[in-house]
Amino acid sequence: MQILLLNGPNLNLLGRREPGIYGTRSFEDYLPELQEAFPQFELSYFQSNHEGELLDKLHEVGFSYHGIVLNAGGYTHTSVALADAIAAIATPVVEVHLSNLHAREEFRQKSLIGRNCVGSISGFKLDSYRLALHYFDGLRPKRVGFKI
Repeated sequence: MQILLLNGPNLNLLGRREPGIYGTRSFEDYLPELQEAFPQFELSYFQSNHEGELLDKLHEVGFSYHGIVLNAGGYTHTSVALADAIAAIATPVVEVHLSNLHAREEFRQKSLIGRNCVGSISGFKLDSYRLALHYFDGLRPKRVGFKI
C-alpha cells in the first residue's frame, strides 16, 4: 500500500522550532522509525511551505495512493483550497497535528480541512503520524484462512 506523508509550512523546522510545543526531533530523523515500524507500506514523504505545491501533490497522488497523512500546519486554519482538494480526491486523508489544537490559541482550534478527512489526530507530537498509519493498517487486506 502506498501512503503519502505530507507536511505543510514550517514543518521543515521541526526539532528547532518551538521545541516545547513541537518536540526536539526533525521529521527526517523520525521517518526511518516509521518505515521500520510499518514495512507493509511504501511510505513517501513530501514537505512544502507553499500551498500550491501541497495542492499539486494531493492532485498527483489523490487517485492512486491508498492513503495520505496530512499535517497542513498553519494552512489547516486558513486554506479553503486544501479543503477543496481533499474533498475532490478519492484517496482517504487523515489530518495530523503534533500539538493539541484544542489547547492552543483560539484561531488554531478550527480546522477547515478536517471535515473532508476521514479523521483527525492531534497532540501526540511525532507519534500522531504513527497513530494515523495504524488507521491505514486497519484498512489493509488481511490474510484469511491462515493456520498455524
